[in-house]
Amino acid sequence: MELIMETVGRALLAFAIMMIITRFLGKQTIAQMTYHDFVAAITLGALTANIAFNLQIKLWQLIAAILTFSGIAYLLMVLSLKNRYLRKWFSGQPTIIIQNGKILEDNMRKLRLSLDTLNQELRERNIFNIEEVQFATLELNGEVSILRKPEYLPVTRKDLKLKFKKRQWFPIELIMDGKVIHDNLQQNGLQLEWLMAQLNKKGLSIDQVNYAVKSSNGKIIYDLYDDQMANPIDKE
Repeated sequence: MELIMETVGRALLAFAIMMIITRFLGKQTIAQMTYHDFVAAITLGALTANIAFNLQIKLWQLIAAILTFSGIAYLLMVLSLKNRYLRKWFSGQPTIIIQNGKILEDNMRKLRLSLDTLNQELRERNIFNIEEVQFATLELNGEVSILRKPEYLPVTRKDLKLKFKKRQWFPIELIMDGKVIHDNLQQNGLQLEWLMAQLNKKGLSIDQVNYAVKSSNGKIIYDLYDDQMANPIDKE
């Protein structure tokens, strides 16, 4: 029993340490997994697992190793931001794989990227004919960015010279899980009385609302706990 409790305690400690380190390193480590991010993630994951399950190694040694690798990852991140040449070496650089509608076989070969993989990436972006592509670039995080040829670009409201509202707002979440988000109201200069007035117009109370958001066009969208759907889809 004592061994189980120690394992549980070490697992909780490992989780807490990794949460703190992840917050410290920032969102870009998660969103854009570059070379040194990948190495750091694997190493930190292995060390964290050892904290939870390896009772043979002293706890302070594992924590010291984790802090050291975290420091290295942070240092490389800072150096990459300050120096373009180091950034290219540590993080790599985007590689063009299609130029002017032509596949660059040499670049594909260097990246060890097959035509099947390229075609899959194109299909996932609703491109089934390679002739539609002007440029395609393999980004640092492994995603393929694509620029279509002008004749294959979607038509926009500007192309059709349609009028549209220039004023737009960032969506503001007002209620979530039936609770008012007071911080969002305060940050956007909104009063609780205003929100209550909007709810009264709809004949609603706060405890009836699962989610409410002021959308980018200024309208308030409500999702109620009682959706009043006769036959809701229930799939497990």
